[in-house]
Amino acid sequence: MTWFEKLDEVIEKYLPDLPMEQDVPMSRLTSFHIGGPARRVAYPKNREQLVILLGLADECGARPFVMGNGTNLLAPDKGLERLVVRTAGEMNALQLVDETTIEADAGVSLARLALFAKNAGLSGLEFAHGIPGSLGGAVFMNAGAYGGEMKQVVEEVTALTESGIRRIPAQECDFGYRHSAFSDGKSVILGAKLHLSKGRSSEIDAKMAELMNRRKSSQPLEYPSAGSTFKRPTGYFAGTLIQETGLKGLTVGGAQVSEKHAGFIINIGGATCQDVCTLIQQVQEKVRQAHGVTLEPEVRIIEN
Repeated sequence: MTWFEKLDEVIEKYLPDLPMEQDVPMSRLTSFHIGGPARRVAYPKNREQLVILLGLADECGARPFVMGNGTNLLAPDKGLERLVVRTAGEMNALQLVDETTIEADAGVSLARLALFAKNAGLSGLEFAHGIPGSLGGAVFMNAGAYGGEMKQVVEEVTALTESGIRRIPAQECDFGYRHSAFSDGKSVILGAKLHLSKGRSSEIDAKMAELMNRRKSSQPLEYPSAGSTFKRPTGYFAGTLIQETGLKGLTVGGAQVSEKHAGFIINIGGATCQDVCTLIQQVQEKVRQAHGVTLEPEVRIIEN
C-alpha cells in the first residue's frame, strides 16, 4: 500500500471532516502559477486538526510540506510526491487578546491582519498590508517591507516542535534578515501573538494607502511572481545590481527579469520551474561577473 493510500484510510477514520484533494496542480496554490500536481493537499481548519494531521502523516510516511498562501514558493514542474498542507484559507482564526495584542492562526493573510489591526486602532502592521502572504509564512521568513518586519511586532509564536506544542517568546525566535528559528523546517508554526501600539485608525489607513501606492507604482504586480527573487546582499540592493548589469527584460522561456523592477522575476506566460531556475542562475552568474557579488535567492524552491 502506498503512503497516500494509507493516509486516505487514516484520514477517513480519524479526521473525516478534513478537506483534502488529490493531484492538485501547485500552479493553483502558488502566486507564481507554476508547478505540477501534488499527490495530496490537505486544508486543516484549525490548529488541532493540523497537529493531528501531521502526526498521522508521519505514521504513513507522507513527508508533509506545510505552506501558507504560496507567495514565496516555486514548485517543481513534475509535481510533488508528498502531502502538501495548506493553512491559508481555512485556518484563519483571529482575535483581540487585549487592548494592544492580537492572536491569529498561521493561515491568516497579512492583508486581513493589517486591516483588523487598523479597525482596532492598532499601529505597527502598516508595512504588512501589501505583503500577499500569510502570518505563518511571514513569521517563518521574518517578512518585511518599507522599514518594517515581523520581528518588530511578534510577541510569541505557537509552534509544533520536536518536543511538542510550545509557546515560544520572540527573543527565542532568532529573527534576522529573512530568517527565523523556524527556517530549518523542523517546527511548524501554528499561530502567533502580535504586540502593537495604540494609534488613530485614520492615520493608520493613510499610511497603509501610501505604502500600497508605492508598491503598485514600483512593482510588477500585474504579473505572477513570488515577490523579490533575491535577498538583499550586504551593502547593496539586488534590484540595483541586476539593473546595472543590464539584465532587465532578460528572458528564459516564460520567465523574465521584470522591466519595471529588476529585483523581480515574473511569469509572462507559461513559465516553468526550470525556466525560473535557469534565469535565476543566469542572473547570479552575470551579477557575480560584473560586481563580484553573489545573489542568494529569497524565493523558496520546494523539493520532493
